[in-house]
Amino acid sequence: MVQASRLPLQYMAAFRAVARGENVRAAAEQLHLTHSAVSQQIRALEAQIGFPLFQRAGRGIQLNAAGRALQSALEKAWTELELGLRAASAADGSRMQSLNITCTPSFAQRWLIPRLGRWQAAHPDITLKLFTLQRVIDLEQEGFQLALRQGAGPWPGLVNEVMMESRQIVVAAPDLAQRLMNAPLQTLAGESLLGDAEQWTQWFAQAGLACRVVPSASFNDGGLLVQAAEQGMGVALARELLCADALLDGRLQRLPGPTLDGMSQRRYHIVYPPALREEPALRTLCEWLHAEMAESARRLQALTPP
Repeated sequence: MVQASRLPLQYMAAFRAVARGENVRAAAEQLHLTHSAVSQQIRALEAQIGFPLFQRAGRGIQLNAAGRALQSALEKAWTELELGLRAASAADGSRMQSLNITCTPSFAQRWLIPRLGRWQAAHPDITLKLFTLQRVIDLEQEGFQLALRQGAGPWPGLVNEVMMESRQIVVAAPDLAQRLMNAPLQTLAGESLLGDAEQWTQWFAQAGLACRVVPSASFNDGGLLVQAAEQGMGVALARELLCADALLDGRLQRLPGPTLDGMSQRRYHIVYPPALREEPALRTLCEWLHAEMAESARRLQALTPP
């Protein structure tokens, strides 16, 4: 049995990287080491503790029961160490110089990136490292301080701050929009419709119309849907927030008709670990995001037809 005072800490980074992906080559790339160096560290760790941590079959590698137990304990300890370093930084009066944040590609493309110039001008001492992902991740386990999520929420174990609830509205490029602006709503059923068939059916039903909807194109990313509408491909039923800048600068126009709203899954949230609630850089980012979102909502409200 290895005593706490003789734990082979020098090998733990290699073990953690291999254990998370069960892949030595990927771990070597992450750690900027050779495949051989990582393998040697894993073998040295197993030799020092006296038992194997992985099952090896051919070129593959998998955690065994002992490895899973060590990984679980190590992840908890790693999180505590990171939180301790941030607490020490705060106690020293220094600021976190960078924040790892994640959001969906559509939110980054259509709303966040156009505003990052203002962030950099106002806060040049805080670097944002932005990763776009479609999946929901474990922030602490994957090394992120904050996520911008769209959905019902809340997410257990995280602080959830609601930014905005974005309605679904009907938009089109200016030429198409002008042609349809005063047409009866049922006219839209004969147009090239972009988006989700079920949502379009709900929209027509909310307008008091029973229409069979077969969109000419649908997309798994809201940003692509809005871009297609901008290119004149058809009439889109899209989230208002993703259309915000295009509406404000005239690349899109909103058509008359109902909105699909009141659905909590359309809310945008800021989420982060509770331990970072008072971290100065993160707090500054949250306040900036809320202010920018409020300004977007105010300007969109001015465009909303009476």
